[in-house]
Amino acid sequence: MDRTARTAGVDVGGTKVAVGLLDGTTLTPQGLEPTEVHDPEALLAQITRLVGALGPVEAVGIGVPSVVRISDGRVVSSANIDAFRDVALRDELASRLGVPVHVDNDANLAALSEAWGEDLELLHSSLVCVTVGTGIGGGAVVGGRPLHGARTSAFELGHLTVGADLTHGAPPAGDAPLPGSLEHWASGRALDRLARERGFDGGPALTDAAEAGDDRAVDALRILGERLGVGIAAVITLLEPEVVVVGGGVSRAGELLVGPAREAARRLLLPGLGTDTEIRVAQHGPQAGLRGAALLARLEESPTDA
Repeated sequence: MDRTARTAGVDVGGTKVAVGLLDGTTLTPQGLEPTEVHDPEALLAQITRLVGALGPVEAVGIGVPSVVRISDGRVVSSANIDAFRDVALRDELASRLGVPVHVDNDANLAALSEAWGEDLELLHSSLVCVTVGTGIGGGAVVGGRPLHGARTSAFELGHLTVGADLTHGAPPAGDAPLPGSLEHWASGRALDRLARERGFDGGPALTDAAEAGDDRAVDALRILGERLGVGIAAVITLLEPEVVVVGGGVSRAGELLVGPAREAARRLLLPGLGTDTEIRVAQHGPQAGLRGAALLARLEESPTDA
């Protein structure tokens, strides 16, 4: 990977757009605004303006909470951003910015950030990132690059079915997240439900109480963590990566969440499988998606160097 280039990273979320500059090996966040979620043209103009304010860059990487068609960087669908539905994001922005643009799912880019070190050295050849926020995202890196499906960014881990009643066959179709999905059982929304059942205002208040030693709150995070561990066990069963990291806003609970997830995953794995897989909290926090986006641009402009 080129350690001297200037690449821009853009992390587009359901509420905020963050932009930063990876100059050499140093990432500097430089812009943060509410997302123009409803109007495609307004959102494209917003990203163009924010990236343009960074000055000259050699390429741009963009992470979106969406299904991305990898062949042409088109956003196929997005659960959280109305403006990102069937949008030719790569080509539209490349035309406006005059530099190469590369697009991927935001969880894939969070995984990419965790796989590469501060000096842009490859730390982990295979890594899975589970992002636990309002929903659940998932991304994977293999050989230092994002793992994709045959056509799209794929790896929509939150929509993995982990808790359905199959007594009479498959569950019926419905709107995402389906009742048996990992997102239904282990997301920030699920933590909010657990919190209200115990008399807390929501997940953040419950987490604060757990950190202060409240037994009811600690047990709620145990339940959420063990549910998350079911999904982690499935990922390790399929991929057996070197590392599984847990990121996203809910991960601020740290070992109160990840400890039970780790224990549940170990309990559910076949003997001998995943014995060397590390399960831990992600290290780059809220900047993971931004850093991963800038790294994507750097990697894609250095295609022979992984």
